[in-house]
Amino acid sequence: MRTSRHLRTLLAAGAVTAALLPLTGVTATAATGPYKGLPNGTMQAKTLVIGIDGTRYDKLLTADAPNLKALMAGGLTATSNLYANPLAPTLSGPGWSTIATGVWPDKHGVKDNTFTGSHFDLYPDLATRLETAAPAASTLVAASWNPITDTVFNGRADLRIPESENDAKTASDAADYLANGNPDTVFLHFDQVDEAGHSHGGASQQYLDAIHTVDGLVGQVVTALKSRPTYGSEDWLILVTTDHGHTDAGGHGGNSANERRTFVIADGAGHTPGSTRQDVKPVDIAPTVLKHEGVAVDPVWKLDGKPIGDIVPDAFDALRPSLQSRADETGIPATVKGWTHTPPAGWSIDNSAMPTGGVTEWRGWAFATDEFWTAAQPGQARETNVRARDVFAVADSDEWDDKSHGAGQFDSTLISPRYRLNGATTATLRFATDYRIDGPQTGDVFISFDSGTPQLLKSYRADTNTFESIPVTVPAGAATAQLRFRYTGTNSAFWTVDQVALDL
Repeated sequence: MRTSRHLRTLLAAGAVTAALLPLTGVTATAATGPYKGLPNGTMQAKTLVIGIDGTRYDKLLTADAPNLKALMAGGLTATSNLYANPLAPTLSGPGWSTIATGVWPDKHGVKDNTFTGSHFDLYPDLATRLETAAPAASTLVAASWNPITDTVFNGRADLRIPESENDAKTASDAADYLANGNPDTVFLHFDQVDEAGHSHGGASQQYLDAIHTVDGLVGQVVTALKSRPTYGSEDWLILVTTDHGHTDAGGHGGNSANERRTFVIADGAGHTPGSTRQDVKPVDIAPTVLKHEGVAVDPVWKLDGKPIGDIVPDAFDALRPSLQSRADETGIPATVKGWTHTPPAGWSIDNSAMPTGGVTEWRGWAFATDEFWTAAQPGQARETNVRARDVFAVADSDEWDDKSHGAGQFDSTLISPRYRLNGATTATLRFATDYRIDGPQTGDVFISFDSGTPQLLKSYRADTNTFESIPVTVPAGAATAQLRFRYTGTNSAFWTVDQVALDL
């Protein structure tokens, strides 16, 4: 967020006190009608989303934050990395828009805190999706950063409360409505951790103190939720996330690991207590809320996220335990394990056309994680690879060319297992991909049937960042199909592939 939130300093001391006080002056009773402008909810499945602005995951782990850590112990914790420029900077406008809509900035169009170019008409917020599908739902948004209520959630939420950077009031309002009203979905946002980062830096004691203070406010809200007389018969899902991190010195918007690292905490039925994942992202929050509320995610919405329960690890993800630390790379921390040339079972790599030499990690197709690959050379658009999850396949002629090698261009082919067709006459090839070009480069997808001649399915000759869905006509009598991803390049850019599936 921007540093103009001058009210934070004035409110901080009062917020600490308010966070630790029990609810006073209210007695939880079953709501039978509207409460202070909020309609009476109708759903047994209910959701509370808590956004804590500018919170670094590594500092959350070291902070005195018993309430947040109790939610982590009671459910799932997932970590992942955000985008950076040229997709969008690590700012609050793009961050909260991504969380609310379930799509990345190249779809919702928000690139900064002015919201210029936004496409909320095409990709509305989760409360609007819910109200459209279930008009009787009760939706509440309370946010310390007013643009969240004024702009991000600018659609059909029943009640939006701009809290003008007053975290204590955000918590007390949310607690009041949870204890005495009957919302179905609540989205609330706290701001002071971000302000502490701007004022004192992400490595400061003041930053840790702000996490502690907000943790007390989270405890106040969760206590109110559990005080509901109908709580025992309700199915509550609590989600916690952030929009970006902070540098040690303070600030965000860049592509450093501390600015890009983010997290999702999910506490509720179906999420194993104390479990961790690396394939869940903030973009998954909106579809997770909708599914929990009984709203099917329509493919026509073209969401980038998925309900957490629908995210299935692929074959590449199984490689994580065997990933290696750096070989030739020097900018990647020696402690980070994040690459291998060994494919998962059934997959293979044809490097017969590759010259000798080059940077070892990137000689031919490799399998890597975001934290390893983007650290190889930050600021060269590798941070746009947001649609990949956990471990993905990558061909990177740019990094490979940084060390002397034999004559010739990068030329490597990733080959899939043989898929049984089971009599199907049509199929659909699906995969996530980020293809970036910066010089002589090609990317081609082929399919072969029953070991026959590979047939071209798709060629890439321009930047493409999407989740592909390619129809395939199956020849009569074909029993198996096999895919090939061939990449060539001369000190150009890269091609990533992930979540490959041939659906019949």
